[in-house]
Amino acid sequence: MNAATTKTKQPSDAPSVKITINKVGFDRPRAWLTAGVEDFRRATAVSLSYGMFWVGLSIAITLGAYTLGYWYWLLPMIAGFMFIGPLVAVGSYGISLALERGRVPNLGDAFGSWKPHAGQLAMMGVMMMIFFLAWIRLATLLFALFFGFEVPSPATLYTSLLTTPEGLGMLAVGTVAGGILAFGAFAISVVAIPTLMDQDLTFMEGIEASVRCVARNFRVMLLWAAILTVCVLIGVMTFYIGLALILPVLGHASWHAYEELVRFEPVEQTSS
Repeated sequence: MNAATTKTKQPSDAPSVKITINKVGFDRPRAWLTAGVEDFRRATAVSLSYGMFWVGLSIAITLGAYTLGYWYWLLPMIAGFMFIGPLVAVGSYGISLALERGRVPNLGDAFGSWKPHAGQLAMMGVMMMIFFLAWIRLATLLFALFFGFEVPSPATLYTSLLTTPEGLGMLAVGTVAGGILAFGAFAISVVAIPTLMDQDLTFMEGIEASVRCVARNFRVMLLWAAILTVCVLIGVMTFYIGLALILPVLGHASWHAYEELVRFEPVEQTSS
């Protein structure tokens, strides 16, 4: 956790901390991943349990979609995971925070660390959900544009995606448009959510810090976003099983990225 502490903050108060964004080099994402693996090693049981919870939930949603006949939503929903991934990482942040405080993490740190910051994290959740719903709407429009309104069979659809001009065109346009949306969501959340876990700030202050962080370290953060995306895709390709390891490691790594990127300095409060 950052060394600087903050005072309880009311909406009308002046900022109690000055937020400084550090400049980092291209070697840092590797260091963040190494630190994430080390946190996972130190808290294997609770980190793995947290990852397995999300694996179980993902499998249940997938099976439910197939059972109810909504299988055609699976591809956009899986792609849309990038928009809610930062919220999924909250439990991993709690585990890393417990380790830094010298405690042995437990399931309460993983599943209950959001409670002291519920209000501001909920607002961040609303922001991420807006991006997710925008993506789902966009995916629906692209499907109608390239395939019409008739839903084909699963075999026909997934074969068409890779073997027909319409399918390849939809994948190309969807990848570009989805990537732009996903990077926007990444830009407002990459350090915003850990900031809200660590400091007594508003969600808008967290978003501001996150956007400044991406602007100051654009190429490094673009690389970090690509690493996160590839790792999650690998986990999904293992029918989610790999996510049991990948999600907590990425969450721990993102916490260490935040700590290196963002610095807080107390601001003297003057009485009027």
